[in-house]
This record gives sequence, C-alpha cells and structure tokens, in this order.
Amino acid sequence: MRTQVGIVGAGPAGLLLSHLLARRGVESVVLEARSREYVEKRVRAGVLEHPTVELLREVGVGERMDREGMPHEGISLRFDGEQHRIDLADLTGRGIVVYGQQEVVKDLIARRLADGGDVRFDVSGVRLDGVTDDPVISFDGGELRCDVVVGADGFHGVSRAAVPHTPYDRQYPFAWLGILAKAAPTHHELVYANHANGFALYSMRSPEVTRLYLQVPPDTNADDWSEARVWDELHERLGTEINEGPLLEKSVTGMRSFVTEPMRHGKLFLAGDAAHIVPPTGAKGMNLAIADVRVLADALDLLFTGGDESGVDAYSDVCLRRVWRAEHFSWWMTSMLHTNPDADAFDRRLQLSQLRQTVGSRAAATTLAENYVGLPHGSV
Repeated sequence: MRTQVGIVGAGPAGLLLSHLLARRGVESVVLEARSREYVEKRVRAGVLEHPTVELLREVGVGERMDREGMPHEGISLRFDGEQHRIDLADLTGRGIVVYGQQEVVKDLIARRLADGGDVRFDVSGVRLDGVTDDPVISFDGGELRCDVVVGADGFHGVSRAAVPHTPYDRQYPFAWLGILAKAAPTHHELVYANHANGFALYSMRSPEVTRLYLQVPPDTNADDWSEARVWDELHERLGTEINEGPLLEKSVTGMRSFVTEPMRHGKLFLAGDAAHIVPPTGAKGMNLAIADVRVLADALDLLFTGGDESGVDAYSDVCLRRVWRAEHFSWWMTSMLHTNPDADAFDRRLQLSQLRQTVGSRAAATTLAENYVGLPHGSV
C-alpha cells in the first residue's frame, strides 16, 4: 500500500490535516490505534479559539459547530471573594466557541468518510522506519509506504520517539480532577477561580451538561472523591450558585508543559501533542494542534504541487514561534490561578497583585484576551 502522506493518529490534528490535504488534491491515509467509538467519545478540550472556528467554517466542517456550539464573548476571574469579567469581545472584537473536542472529531471523521477518505481504526503495532529517506509505516497485518509521515499520535505515541530532539519540560505540583455532570449550566461563560483550597474552573459542554475542574494533588485517585465531596468543594471554591446533578465522568489529569524541538526529522513531521503539551488552563491544546496542521497543509501543498521545499523547511520554526507564545500564556494562567503547595506568603502576595493588575488594567486585560481568543495562525 502506498500514499503521499501517511498520518499516524486520528485526533483533531490528523483528521483535519487529511481533510485539508484532500482539498488540495494530496492523498493521505490515517492510521489510528483506537476504535472509532473510542476517539469519538474521548472527552478532552472544549474551547475553540477564534482562528480555529474560522478555519473549520472555511473548510466546510463547521456546520454542526455553528448549530450546537456555544459562542462566548467573555470569561470571569474570581479571587478574594469577588468575580471580575474579562470582556473578550470588547477588548479584541472576537470571542470563542465552546464545542467539545470529541464533537470536532466526529465532524471530521464523518466528512473524511463521506469524501471517500482512507481512515483506519484499531491499527496496532505501528512502527516507523526510513523517515529520513523512504518512509514506511509498518503495522500488524501490513505496511504503508509514503512520501511523508506525519506524527499526530499524541505525547505517548511512536512518532515523537523517532525524532532526535531536545525536550523542554515543566512538571507542576498539582493536577485537575475533571467532572462531567448532568446539570444545566448556571453561568453562560467560563469562571476561573483562585481559592486558598485550590483552583476551580466552571465550564460547560451543552445546555444540559456542565464541565467542572478542581485542583488536586497529582497522586489523587478520582474514586476517592464522592459526589457530595465534589459538590461541596466546588461550591466552596467557586463561591457562586451552581446546579448539581449526577456525575457522568470523573478523571484526573496531570499538569505539565512540554515542547520538543525540532518538529521535523527528515520526512517525518510532528503535530499537536506529539510535539507539545500545555497545561489546560489556557485552553490551547487542541487549538495548537489545529494551528500546526494548517501550516503543515500549506507546506505540503507547496511540496507536492510544485516541488517547493521552502514550506516544509520552515514548518518547525513557524509553528514553534506560536507554540512558545501559547506555552507562556498557559504557564502564566496556571501560575496566576493555582495554589502552589511550595509557595510562601510572599508568592501569594505576588499572585494577588498579578490578578488585581489583570482585572484592573485594560491593557493587562487586553493581553489576556488577545491570547485567550487566539493569535493568528502562522504561515509558510
């Protein structure tokens, strides 16, 4: 079996890249280790930046997002018992859309299959060979020869290990307990709460489902948190009215920042979580993945349609400039809003000063808003 672009991973990055390439007449095959049912139900990110929303609309996969997604024009920061709204629309002229990553994945899978795209699930034993000259993706029961390989298989996938790289890593001394609850959202925008007990985030996934997070120690077992304990702590930290309901899901997510440089080795290109991880506080993970493949699609189009290698040569540097901006923003939001167990009274005073400056200065609020709604995608 042979194709032009072999894509490992059927998350938002791999699927969108396949779609973008198809629109340019470039063939691809997507190989995914998990089942279709698994990837379509995997609850992950839920905030789409403005450039992400515009891109999905532009390439014809935004119809259901526009119908079911929830546009937001602001967020709130809560600290010292008071809530402060950051008006994203007023400060930037733009907003965000709350629409779950699994919904984006469903839309992309449906579109690829409707267009006759080759997306294969339950592919095991994936191995990459010859990535510097003649790439081959081997897997149980077959192999795929291709001109280019794209590793979009996440932080724990096989692709990153095939790239000689310099890792930049930061582990955080806390994690998030993520809660999905069958309860109508009380607030129409996200609330980020800084509290002595730890950070809390109020979000939503639909008019009937609320998404909530609590800062917890990194070794936390989700089963140790009863429904009563979860709701009590959410009420305490958020300090505002919230509807309760049955918990549909509980899970613990570790917090880390990670970047691998470069994002290319020979004919292997990394995209999304295979190349970088951000703490979820800044809502950048899926958006960064989508920004990566937008740049990569343009670069591969230049390569395959005209033999122009300038785009693929620039890919890593172009993406990393935006990646590091998002890494800094995510680190900054995380540091400003979480309770660090290693912090002292001096650190706490600095944190409060930063929060007050952010909500009290239009210039500071604008910096947050510009980064939150999403900076322009890079170009090659």
